[in-house]
Amino acid sequence: MNYLFTQFSKIKELLRDKFILLLLDYDGTLTPIVEMPEKAVISKEAKELLQGLSKSHHCELAIISGRSLKDIKNIVGIKGIIYAGNHGLEIEGPEIKFRSPVSPRSKEVISNVYKGITNKLLKIKGVLIEDKGLTISAHYRMADNKDVPEFKRIFGEITAPFVIRDKIKITEGKKVFEIKPPVKWTKGSVALWFLARQKSALGENKVFPVYIGDDITDEDAFRALKNKGLTIFVGEPKDSAADYYVKNTEEAIKFLRAILAVKERT
Repeated sequence: MNYLFTQFSKIKELLRDKFILLLLDYDGTLTPIVEMPEKAVISKEAKELLQGLSKSHHCELAIISGRSLKDIKNIVGIKGIIYAGNHGLEIEGPEIKFRSPVSPRSKEVISNVYKGITNKLLKIKGVLIEDKGLTISAHYRMADNKDVPEFKRIFGEITAPFVIRDKIKITEGKKVFEIKPPVKWTKGSVALWFLARQKSALGENKVFPVYIGDDITDEDAFRALKNKGLTIFVGEPKDSAADYYVKNTEEAIKFLRAILAVKERT
């Protein structure tokens, strides 16, 4: 995985004559990771930049987040773009409204798991349980390090029977566990769906997908888009399926600014 800005001239040429399908994670990509999710507010500069990209005739913009659809729409607050919440289980945008078919039984299971982990895990100081409707997030970023093993033990005890019976799916992020319905629909699935939709409208060779993300759930999209576009990991370089990395959210914003500059000259 190469540092993006050492290859910048080559990348700008890749972008110049293509319609850009710009797919962005939110937390850790457009805003730094913070202790409380509600404090991850997008900066005025980043929001104005996204608004500029959303108005370009050479770009389609989508935010793909683990947050609920309602939450990510409210916190970004830009009209005319696509929002994919709950890792793509619910999507809204111009001429798009999608909600993954989750059975009533599966919703009941998720609700029961939420009650179980809430009753036991909230006794640990610093733990935050987030009910996002179709999914649950169990955050332990603010928990004391000495309490983390206990948090993981209790979490595993409660969720393991459901995982074994394929009633739920667990993914791990940055000091958070995500509890989801057992459907085969990931950020990678969403990215490929958006890409197929755009290619159908504009032509097979005219659309160039760019995906930027920072977390484990974004790896599904990095793998899905391999050799199909440009994938960028945000953070210190590590074992990732992304093509390139940028060091932090500031550099991610810097790259988005460069995309807008390229498209304004097109």
